[in-house]
Amino acid sequence: MGVPLTDLARRLVDERSFAVLATVNPDGAPQSSVIWVKREGDDIVFSTIRGRQKTRNMQRDPRVSLCMYDKSDGYVYAEVRGPVEITEEGGRELINELSLAYDGVPFRVEPDNITRVVCRVVATRVIDHA
Repeated sequence: MGVPLTDLARRLVDERSFAVLATVNPDGAPQSSVIWVKREGDDIVFSTIRGRQKTRNMQRDPRVSLCMYDKSDGYVYAEVRGPVEITEEGGRELINELSLAYDGVPFRVEPDNITRVVCRVVATRVIDHA
């Protein structure tokens, strides 16, 4: 069972702030990626591709951290920590929805051999820095 997002975390996601996803490499080193995110209730969802380092890391160790900062004041940010659940259902639809929200255009066509996944983070800890 997760914890609710704070008002700041909700606002940053809803304003389409970029998020930095942190995962753990097999050797324990951190791995970070800038990603697009959206909110479904108090869950944060994003899309990636099966086979990427971040995806392999999340499959091996589902603990992640997402950091989103205010576009007008980088010192205002929220960190969301929690486990991620990965599914293939809806991956291409989600990346297109995120592309329209962030860039205003449909997502580029990807080869059929690429498997898009949906990643859902259920917050276990939310930290505001305002």
